[in-house]
Formats: sequence, C-alpha cells, structure tokens
Amino acid sequence: MEPKTSIVAVDGKQEIVITRNFDLPVDLLFKAYSESELIEQWMGTKVLKYDFRVHGSFRLQTTDQKGKQYGFHGVIHDFIPNQKIIRTFEMEGMPFGVQLEIYEFKKLTESTSHLRQLIIYQSVSHRDENLKLPFRQGITWAHNRIEEVLSV
Repeated sequence: MEPKTSIVAVDGKQEIVITRNFDLPVDLLFKAYSESELIEQWMGTKVLKYDFRVHGSFRLQTTDQKGKQYGFHGVIHDFIPNQKIIRTFEMEGMPFGVQLEIYEFKKLTESTSHLRQLIIYQSVSHRDENLKLPFRQGITWAHNRIEEVLSV
C-alpha cells in the first residue's frame, strides 16, 4: 500500500514538498495548524506561545524520552483561513537554520481535504542534514496523529 503522505526532496534543491489527502474537512485540518490546543494534542508538544495572526509568533517545546528539552520557534507571515499559512520555523540548537514553510489547504469534498507543504531551507546542505534525521517518519507520524486526534 502506498503511504498517504508524499515527501519529495529532489537532489540539489533547497526544498521539500510534502502532500497528503486527509479524511477531514478543510476547516478542521486548518485548525490543527492554527489552534494551540489542537497542536499540543497531535504534536505531543507544549505550546509556550502561539500568537496566530500576521506578524505573530510561536514557540513550542518538546521533551525526548531521556528528558532533554528541545525548542522550536518562528514567525507567522501570512494566513488565509482554510487556505494558507506562511511562517518561518527554526529548531533551536540545531544546525539547519531558519526555514520558510508554506502550507496550502484545499477542500476536496465536504469531509476530505488536501495539504501541500513547501519547506524551503537556507541551503541544500541544511535540507540534507534535516533529511538525515527521521524526518520522513516524523512527518508521516504527525499526519497520522492529526487524523487520529481530529477524527474522534
């Protein structure tokens, strides 16, 4: 069976394109990325700050199995409800630099939707370093969690 989440990383490019069709209405999928309570549920992270508006910012924190904490932060540059979010994202203490993320949400039917994520890194080497982590497994896990949490 083909995985639901598609991740395309072309050699020599600074970007990753992630797509997935969800068994969720587009407004609910959008809320999964725009409401802090839902983000905590599906990501399993603590939302320290989430000012969801143009020029707002966010800060998240997660703890690994050994108790070490990791932070993530960024700025929201634009959003159109149920259609688009443009933000920066940075993993604190990691050598990947700041990345630009563009999320495009599309209604397929009343109960299904499509998400396209474009992630642009500062360099090809930053992107390639991120791909050495369990990036693909993490994205697939996160998308599966969104459906699990929101399908209840």
